[in-house]
Amino acid sequence: MKKWWWLFTGLLVFYSCLDNDQEGPNYFLNKVSDDPNYRYEYLPIDSAITPESFTFGETDTITMTYFLLNGCYSFDQIYKEVKGTTSTVAVSAIVELDLFCTEALIEEQTKFTVKATQKEDYVFKFYKGLDSTGSEIFEEVVVPVK
Repeated sequence: MKKWWWLFTGLLVFYSCLDNDQEGPNYFLNKVSDDPNYRYEYLPIDSAITPESFTFGETDTITMTYFLLNGCYSFDQIYKEVKGTTSTVAVSAIVELDLFCTEALIEEQTKFTVKATQKEDYVFKFYKGLDSTGSEIFEEVVVPVK
């Protein structure tokens, strides 16, 4: 009889350690969706204020203005890809899905700093959106270094 009791107790302990969260009649009612309820999107930069020139070894600030398309958009980060002397810059936003959103355009500004560590001119390509064929449009600004 003692052997059966130990076997039963062992099976009970083993079963209690199993992950049973996905079992039972309410599984689909309690299931949290693995699908994200947001997406990332690049926003066009409406305007960028750059200095007329950089001074080698010093730090300067670039200010960008962009629009959040409605209340579901919020600033995520500045996307910056550097290749040689050219920096491609865009504003990344998080777009909340499945929410009721205000339909107002919201103008915002963001800034980033640039330390002039090269003696060559800096070339900035600011993302301006997509054209009618779906190709990306950039505004190119050259900032000389003194």
